[in-house]
Amino acid sequence: MRFFRKYVFTLLGIITFLCAAIESDAHPMPNSTVLLNIHEKNISGEIQLPLGELQSAIGMRVNDNSTRLIERLGDSLRIYLLKHIRPRTFDGKPWKVSLGSMKLIETKSRLTGDYKELVIAFTMSPPQFYDLRNFYFDYDVIIHQVITHKILIAIKQDFMQGIIDESSNFQEVGAITLDIPSGTVKPFQLSLQQGSLWRGFKSMVLLGIKHISEGTDHLLFLLVLLLPIPLISKFHKWASNRSVRQSLFHILKVVTAFTIGHSIMLLFGTLGWIFLPSKLVEIMIGVSILVSAIHAIKPIFPDKETYIALGFGLIHGLAFANTLENLNLNTTKMALSILGFNIGIELMQLLVIVAVIPWLIVLSRTSFYTVFRLAGAFCAGIAAIGWIIERLFEKQNIITKLIEKTASYAIWLLFVLILGSLIGYFLEKKETSF
Repeated sequence: MRFFRKYVFTLLGIITFLCAAIESDAHPMPNSTVLLNIHEKNISGEIQLPLGELQSAIGMRVNDNSTRLIERLGDSLRIYLLKHIRPRTFDGKPWKVSLGSMKLIETKSRLTGDYKELVIAFTMSPPQFYDLRNFYFDYDVIIHQVITHKILIAIKQDFMQGIIDESSNFQEVGAITLDIPSGTVKPFQLSLQQGSLWRGFKSMVLLGIKHISEGTDHLLFLLVLLLPIPLISKFHKWASNRSVRQSLFHILKVVTAFTIGHSIMLLFGTLGWIFLPSKLVEIMIGVSILVSAIHAIKPIFPDKETYIALGFGLIHGLAFANTLENLNLNTTKMALSILGFNIGIELMQLLVIVAVIPWLIVLSRTSFYTVFRLAGAFCAGIAAIGWIIERLFEKQNIITKLIEKTASYAIWLLFVLILGSLIGYFLEKKETSF
């Protein structure tokens, strides 16, 4: 009986541990994290501190009573942090440290309870003419009292190494822990590779490719704008077909106009010459898709697709600029970033156009194209409305959830287009031969 009870308790313990491990994906473990952005003349970043561990270290009830924490104890927390963040050169000269904004993040968990984290922005500046890629990071926040604590150090952005601030793809460089033999927290030696401009440029090209491959709204705008390209409008209706040569020339003009538009605004937006709130830009992108979808159903700006592509390209360029505006690079690196990012965008757009347009032209030579064009425009219009609503109210809806699922099958949709265009073309060719 005793063995049976021991077995049951052991099994329950294993189940509890596994459930907690699964749930832990929803929030971080109680370690600190220091994320670093390596710039030309300084290092910025953010510190993520679990409030439970911080409370144990400083003795103030920051976790038990976190209501208006920053307003109540912000100054005291800043004084504490500055005492325990002491970067210095290899020959002992101190760096200047300044703290920025603070914010409190709370995550609710059924199994492990509430998890609260304090996030602090900071900047470290080395002495003049010192290589900021090599220094001692003398940091012992929390761990000076909570000896079991662990501090993870990661690079969030470093252009020269091709590490770009994008989602959560950070490069971990080490951890600060208690040195058991000495019973002290030793300074963390940070020595980063010098990297190269080429590595940074290449990463920006890849970022541009990724941005478009995941930017369903940008691609949908371009594709729905190209839907009526093989057609000529007459009496406010889509009527006869253009020749293949005319279609390709018209496609070239539209794509070039869109490229010029978003390239100009990518440059202006990144340099800060033009600014619009990101929410407004995203809503306008949804509007651009909706307008293009209506035009694909019934011509509202016949033979003016080039100008529309140019105008809406300016809006899409501002959205692209949002990705680069926080890189804080010098002139040379920023120029390379803009160029590389734009090249990546164009390569991905060109790949999509080359993959899709030939089959649209083939299908436009059949009577099936009218149904395809109307269905495609209708779906694009519904998607646009879904995006507009989501961006207005900042909440995902059933339409945008469906778009996400559909986008994951993009390659299969292309195969369906290829197969459908070939079947339609040969069916009509067979009918005309009789």
